[in-house]
Amino acid sequence: MSETPPESAANPDFDAMTRDIAEVPAVEVIVTVAVNLMSAAAVKLGLTEEGYAHKDLDEARKLVHALAGLLDATATEISSFHAAPLRDGLKSLQLAFREASLVPDEPGQGPGEKYTGAVYG
Repeated sequence: MSETPPESAANPDFDAMTRDIAEVPAVEVIVTVAVNLMSAAAVKLGLTEEGYAHKDLDEARKLVHALAGLLDATATEISSFHAAPLRDGLKSLQLAFREASLVPDEPGQGPGEKYTGAVYG
């Protein structure tokens, strides 16, 4: 007996999805994306329970850089209530990257530092 997905799973209701997205404030979308970037970067930096199993500094660099760019681009669009903890998380990731690197970047050359300025340990 083969199972076929329900009609709704095979043909998602894009109108309903669009209405749902339309109701979400831009700040919430930005913060959600930032948190997803932070989480992915933490995994790639080996900061999770599984540690080194998923460590990939090249991928982490890209994610941290993207997070820094997003926060820089939206600094005036989101309140400090949202921005401050995101900036703190970014700095923690930048420091973790610097500590994890066998050959550290020059100050100001680490991931995202073109947006945040040099990060020192």
